[in-house]
Amino acid sequence: MLATEQKYYSTEEYLELEEAAEFRSEYRQGEIIQIFGCTPNHNLIYGNFYAALKYALKGKQYRVFMSDLRLWIPESRLYTYPDVMVVAIPLVYAENRRDTITNPLIIAEILSNSTESYDRGKKFEYYRSMSSFQEYILIDQYRNHVELFSKTEEGKLLLSEFSNLEDTLYLSSVESGISLQDIYEEVEFEE
Repeated sequence: MLATEQKYYSTEEYLELEEAAEFRSEYRQGEIIQIFGCTPNHNLIYGNFYAALKYALKGKQYRVFMSDLRLWIPESRLYTYPDVMVVAIPLVYAENRRDTITNPLIIAEILSNSTESYDRGKKFEYYRSMSSFQEYILIDQYRNHVELFSKTEEGKLLLSEFSNLEDTLYLSSVESGISLQDIYEEVEFEE
């Protein structure tokens, strides 16, 4: 049996390939991993959450971005596309890039069967390495369930879980709330 050699790319090679690519990819410490499409529930939750956040933060000194804006985490050598990010103004861009930021305050990921362990594990570890990072939101697309990890003043993470549509997810870093009803509007779960 022949062993296949893993090709490792420089960040410059990745960025050059990404600009010409027909699909998005994540860069993990030299490896390029293709990002695949999503389900209708993922798409609905994604749009609902973005719209609710955008409305809640209107007129405040934050910007809300969807997954087409790239995030660079230099400590982890990771380029990635979180589902939703909230960034305080001013935006801090990666060196010589206007399509890549480095200072998210809040990151939200919609969980899927194929990404859940990565989103909860290594990716969460990478996100925690950023000094600007304050809150991480994991949204389940298969049932009404949201997990919010908030950084305390002591630098510890506090977990809050929400499963009732009447619950409100309060984001302390931006002093705003989003209801689960808004997040899960029009979402249909399989029986």
